[in-house]
Amino acid sequence: MPFNSIFSWFIKKRIHQIELFKKYPLEVQNDVLKNLLEKSAGTEFAKKNYFSSIRGHDDFRKNVPLSDYESIAPFVDRLLKNEQNLLWSSEIKWFAKSSGTTTGRSKFIPVSKESLEDCHYKGGKDLLSLYYNQLPDRKLYKGKHLILGGSAEINYLNDDSYFGDLSAIILKNMPWWAEIRRTPSRDIALMSEWEEKIEKLAQSTLREDIYILAGVPSWTLILCKRILEITGKKNLREVWPNLELFMHGGVNFEPYREQFRKLIPFDNMHFVETYNASEGFFGIQDDLNLNELLLMLDYGIYFEFIPMTEFDGVNSKNVLSLGEVEVNENYAMVISTNAGLWRYIIGDTIRFTSIKPYRFKITGRTKSFINAFGEELVVENAERAIAEACIRTKSEVREYTAAPVYMTDSANGAHHWLIEFNTPPENLQVFTHVLDAELKLLNSDYDAKRTGNLSLGMPLVQAVPAGTFEKYLKSINKLGGQHKVQRLCNERKLLEDVLAMLD
Repeated sequence: MPFNSIFSWFIKKRIHQIELFKKYPLEVQNDVLKNLLEKSAGTEFAKKNYFSSIRGHDDFRKNVPLSDYESIAPFVDRLLKNEQNLLWSSEIKWFAKSSGTTTGRSKFIPVSKESLEDCHYKGGKDLLSLYYNQLPDRKLYKGKHLILGGSAEINYLNDDSYFGDLSAIILKNMPWWAEIRRTPSRDIALMSEWEEKIEKLAQSTLREDIYILAGVPSWTLILCKRILEITGKKNLREVWPNLELFMHGGVNFEPYREQFRKLIPFDNMHFVETYNASEGFFGIQDDLNLNELLLMLDYGIYFEFIPMTEFDGVNSKNVLSLGEVEVNENYAMVISTNAGLWRYIIGDTIRFTSIKPYRFKITGRTKSFINAFGEELVVENAERAIAEACIRTKSEVREYTAAPVYMTDSANGAHHWLIEFNTPPENLQVFTHVLDAELKLLNSDYDAKRTGNLSLGMPLVQAVPAGTFEKYLKSINKLGGQHKVQRLCNERKLLEDVLAMLD
């Protein structure tokens, strides 16, 4: 049977299942919780927290404490030494190395066979299913899929235990249906030296027939620009005539959208966002006309949510089930997974745009915000304001970070923005005023604190030279992969470290 016929059958089957969890979300989530508890019943963690007495969410909430990486680190340390049956019943031999942002110690997130097959790979198949469902008669499997992944290395504690970027783990275990169309070769895809890797990626793929691009926008953009430099072509369709889909995630796409439109200036080029973190695959842009993500409810992940107005880390008291959330509220996401993360606060925040079905937008990080003056500025505000300032001033931002300027006896506080431009505005002051005006429109707390410059003055926007943030990431050994500069910081260390490099 031809592959396209098999895939067509699979698409119809999955669309039916997706429609079911959209129609019965709470019932599906209850089943997920029940299955997670049953499959992990014999583990050390299950016995310690009396899983056998849990009958539903209320019991789960009472019996099992909230956790973060510090909470599970003792279990992870033992798993790295090949102890098993601690958090999850099946063997754990893969670990996704994640730092989330540029600060803090590396995390080693357990990855099970179930989380790979029933979550991460299922998410990849569902993305294509939803895409084909909206645009029938696609022929994506006629060409190659360029996947820009991270690097992997053997865990030094155990010869049969491995760690690396999640994307590298996925590449190393890629199912046959994806591997047959993937490019580049594994030896290039898993290189750890990113400057050399970009060059080899460009040279090895520019003559391939690429239909799909997949990766983090920032590094994909660097690769695409290098390919145009090598070939002398004006846009990517002159290099890859059949390119039609970019599957992206990891960072907000809005600051990059216009740059990709210039590289691929065609209406039939499509961009689909995913929310695929080291801890699990959570969301897919299921509608090409909506810049929102559908919460994927049957991937072996049970979701809970903490209102950010009441967030206190693992000591948070008010933790909601899916059926208790409301639209337009900012929540910290809590997950329990088929890799043994239990009531784990992943550090991301989301805002539901709809509950029929459950669609959402990523708003930032629980630790990536500025609230030095009661302004409660989150990444979502910053991204939208930056995007509007770029449109109004015909500029392009590549990277940025912002932090408070604290009040003194003689001066009000402010926000200090370090911005690396691809295309700088003609007038940085105009850019600053647009940024400030948009933040006021988007965030009433910011607007209130800016009123009369009483506690919060005009933003201080400082343009930094090209390559500044790349140089900074390289200096802390976090260049490439999923590593990214923290957008908003409530203290000045990161910003001062970057400034120190400019002296």
